[in-house]
Amino acid sequence: MAGQLQRELKKRKPFDSPEFEAILNLLRTADLFQNRIGRFFREFGLTSSQYNVLRILRGEGKPLPSLEIADRMVQVVPGITGLIDRLEKQELVKRQRCTEDRRIVYVELTKKATKLLDEIDEPDRALHNELIGHLTPAELKSFSRLLEKARTRSQLEQDAK
Repeated sequence: MAGQLQRELKKRKPFDSPEFEAILNLLRTADLFQNRIGRFFREFGLTSSQYNVLRILRGEGKPLPSLEIADRMVQVVPGITGLIDRLEKQELVKRQRCTEDRRIVYVELTKKATKLLDEIDEPDRALHNELIGHLTPAELKSFSRLLEKARTRSQLEQDAK
């Protein structure tokens, strides 16, 4: 009997392997979630990456070097400088060069950004609930553990390069 993904894709034959099916399931779900999350943040004039930067800064509670922000991003961003440029143009962050090491640039939230984040918080929680709130707490915990386990090998191989 065909699985849900096989039916969604109108695939006649079964998948070549459970690994192949799992990866395609992950990619299809991620695409669906990314599209929905992208639309959500556009309502606030942001991208999900810009929001990620603002959340990192709010969570830290103090200015951070731009490279530290890049290391903490959920999704790898090839151009952290351009991302911060756009946030600065929106007056959501300010930059300041380190006086001891001019190569280091600190980024901090503005009051405008803090206000925007406060405005986003509740609708963001509602979106997360809409997307994945139908799973039980135990299922969510298990799901997170499985994703972390799947990611571990890939991260080890990336770190070795």
